[in-house]
Amino acid sequence: MFSYRHAFHAGNHADVLKHTTLLATLRHLMQKEAGITLVDTHAGAGLYRLDGDYAEKGGEAADGIVKLMAALRAAGQEPLPSTPALDDYLDLIASFNPDDQLRVYPGSPFVMQSLMRTESRDRLKLFELHPTDSRTLTANVAQLNAGRQVSVQLQDGFESLKPMLPPPPSTSGSKRALVLIDPSYEIKSDYAKVSACIQECLKRFPTGCYLVWYPIIPRAEAHDLPRRLKTLSNQAGRPWLHATLNIGQRDLSLNERPGLSASGMFVINPPHTLKAELQATLPRVLDALGRGRGKAQSVEAGGR
Repeated sequence: MFSYRHAFHAGNHADVLKHTTLLATLRHLMQKEAGITLVDTHAGAGLYRLDGDYAEKGGEAADGIVKLMAALRAAGQEPLPSTPALDDYLDLIASFNPDDQLRVYPGSPFVMQSLMRTESRDRLKLFELHPTDSRTLTANVAQLNAGRQVSVQLQDGFESLKPMLPPPPSTSGSKRALVLIDPSYEIKSDYAKVSACIQECLKRFPTGCYLVWYPIIPRAEAHDLPRRLKTLSNQAGRPWLHATLNIGQRDLSLNERPGLSASGMFVINPPHTLKAELQATLPRVLDALGRGRGKAQSVEAGGR
């Protein structure tokens, strides 16, 4: 049950898609003064060492943030064109590596925390069920000295999310929430749990912003998930956005493991700016990370 560790995958292409989308969404939401409740249902350890045993064993950052940063911030040569969303993302990564040596990668909890405003009484709720990762997350968060503004719970994020919605009102009386749902999907039932969770969320708090990450793999449940999320969004009368990134397949003649090559982000109640931002950004990401047959990216939106 506790075999998955995100440390093996930190900074890979899926993280690039997830965190670029998350940052662009948050940046827009933070333009309003009212406070917001942020939730990460599967928070992981929060911070990851790219020069540690886990990351080096997986080596996935080499085809993700390492390759992207090299392409977009190439020294002594013409870099690939960037976008505001990519610059925002790379600036965040750089802030955790002030010596310009890419050693630390911030996970979703620290991506969210980086944009929080104390004066608006934003709140960040982090759930992680893996005992070791939960302890590490607690220790990492303690370094922020954020007090009650950031909380960590050793709990099932799917179940713990329900009583939190609708969120408490801000000082202005408005209720706002952003929820990131990104389980490992190592357990087949996670796909059904995501659908059920979103269905419940839309009943309890239909105006919340919900972001779902999922892997694109040859499994029926993975293909069905975005279709199910579209149906739930349309039934609730809520707008949605679906973005995918496929960096292409490895050269199998080199005897490398195929690994994950594609993933998607599904956003319910996305900012009206998000589609244009991702349409400008994902082709740049693919230019930097694309490696062979099957590489592609897409952004589609629907709903009201």
